[in-house]
Amino acid sequence: MALYAELHRHLGGSVVPRILWGYFERHSNELVKGFGNYQEFEEFYTKPRNTLEEYLELHTLVESVQTIETLPYFIYRLVRGAYIFENLAYLELRYTPYLRTPEHLSQSERIDKMAEIVDVVGKSSKVSEYPIVTSQILCMHTRLPYEVNKAIVDLAAQNRHYVCAVDVAGGDSVYGDRMDEWIELYEYALSVGLNTTGHLYETKDGCHPELLPYLMRIGHGIQIPLQYPDLLKDIARRGQCLEVCPTTYIKTGTLEDIRELKLVFERCFDAGVDIAICTDNAGLHNVRLPFEYENLLTYDIIGFEMLQACQDAAFRHAFAWPYGECPALLLDGLLHPQPRKNAKETPALQGKTNR
Repeated sequence: MALYAELHRHLGGSVVPRILWGYFERHSNELVKGFGNYQEFEEFYTKPRNTLEEYLELHTLVESVQTIETLPYFIYRLVRGAYIFENLAYLELRYTPYLRTPEHLSQSERIDKMAEIVDVVGKSSKVSEYPIVTSQILCMHTRLPYEVNKAIVDLAAQNRHYVCAVDVAGGDSVYGDRMDEWIELYEYALSVGLNTTGHLYETKDGCHPELLPYLMRIGHGIQIPLQYPDLLKDIARRGQCLEVCPTTYIKTGTLEDIRELKLVFERCFDAGVDIAICTDNAGLHNVRLPFEYENLLTYDIIGFEMLQACQDAAFRHAFAWPYGECPALLLDGLLHPQPRKNAKETPALQGKTNR
């Protein structure tokens, strides 16, 4: 029974350690030799990092093996796990297509190659035995020049059957030096009718109010209620949703205690700001979305009513969910159908009535 929506999950960080280790065993003996056994690799892969920058280095490891040839292998297993273990009905996968193209090619050749990546990800995400509604968010990146990021926006606009939005990633603390570029790129994305989200206000050094008006959703955004609660009124007015990824903030050292999120939820709910609970990098954390729910409940950060509100908000703010209701309501309609008005009784029912 698929019930949940995941709005913030990175393709690079979604490979669980067991799947990645299995791939390395078959294709990359040198990487396997660096660890005595799987347990050592899992501990290395999932351990907390001191900073977001250190944490993001692991993305590079996975991106190096996510190529046109290998993406179907990883995505099939990702979708299978999301359906069986997480009860996902809807999944938005975000990634930077340029970083999955061969490094030996020229910049222009790599830009041309990006369309193949989007096509492979799109086709590989449609798994008939695991019917999850999937879509892609293409990430501009702080490591890439303006020309490549502009090409990523163009690619998103050209592939709306697979792509639902654009994002910017790579560490929100370094946006400031290129702020005019990011604003121009987001203005362009909106002008061609694309949905927008962005990694922003995740860290104390990543607070850039200049970008907020250009976003439909805010990737993380926890520093807004923690440090700048006066902004919440405008966030609510614009109908923006925060994509909150609890385990990430402990793994990156952004928060010292997950219970600090209690203030995030309370201030957002008081201000009328929606929150979607997400995993961010389920593989790097070796967690599933229901674990994030349970963890928040266990630490008394939220209650069941607030959890339900967040789950409903995820579907309302999903960029490519094709239905007007969340799966629970659709399923309820199937299990408890309303009697049709003025419906004539069938002979069988009439017979039972007359007995």
